[in-house]
Amino acid sequence: MAELTQAEVYSPRWTLQLWRALWNWLAFFFQIFLQILQRFGHHPLLSPGSSPSFKPLPVVELPDLDPPVNAPVDISPASEASTAHVGRPDRLTVVLDLDETLVCAYETSSLPAAVRDQAIEAGLQWFELECVSSDKECEGKPKINYVTVFERPGLRVFLKQLSEFADLVLFTAGLEGYARPLVDRIDVENLFRLRLYRPSTISTEYREHVKDLSCISKDQCSIVIVDNNPFSFLLQPLNGIPCIPFSAGQPHDDQLLTVLLPLLKHLSQQRDVRPVLYERYCMPEWFQKHGIPSSLQTP
Repeated sequence: MAELTQAEVYSPRWTLQLWRALWNWLAFFFQIFLQILQRFGHHPLLSPGSSPSFKPLPVVELPDLDPPVNAPVDISPASEASTAHVGRPDRLTVVLDLDETLVCAYETSSLPAAVRDQAIEAGLQWFELECVSSDKECEGKPKINYVTVFERPGLRVFLKQLSEFADLVLFTAGLEGYARPLVDRIDVENLFRLRLYRPSTISTEYREHVKDLSCISKDQCSIVIVDNNPFSFLLQPLNGIPCIPFSAGQPHDDQLLTVLLPLLKHLSQQRDVRPVLYERYCMPEWFQKHGIPSSLQTP
């Protein structure tokens, strides 16, 4: 009887310890699974490549900066307006990437319900989308894919406020069958003056799906590109703004409104955006460290 009483006393304690151990193991495996999903879970046809990691863009006050007198990188003067220029020549043109910059998209069938529910409970705006694939069904009919899209926090406000002082261009390496209906959902006010998809990118000796800004404007003084993959703008490194990749595991991300919007507002007040961006990011040197020669980079 004494042994039975002792077992009854210690049994709840052991049960509680087992539950705690099981919970810790489940939490551990969930974190590992979430990291794998963030790395491989994005829809491959919406974003063909991943980018090197960047440190968070610092939240700083932006003083009025004069172009450096002895800049180590040659910055050509503004050329005459080209017929390829989008928008008004006296306004900043902002070229925005889509996947992992404005949104993150997952194939619905491969997105765990736990990850989706966690993102939704944290307040992320989301929607599901039917996209026409370039693949065909057995009967020759176009294949329909189902995608779950999460908007980066503050996306709608960011686009609206940005359009007040800049001309917006959407430039994605994603296929149009996926990207076009997605952009229709996030740009209900038609704020993008131009939309460019994967066929508008070019291939170089070093990277594919490169976004050449000269197809948008020959005047490089007043155009910038925001992209989580810096290799996308390797041809115009002085015009690029590398941003942190966005995923469903970042429900409290504040890059659009806190970091990017003030920076773009400041750039809209400059005669030439390149000296400011060079001083801030030194992207030509970054590309050289990653094997991209300066001869490939166009000023």
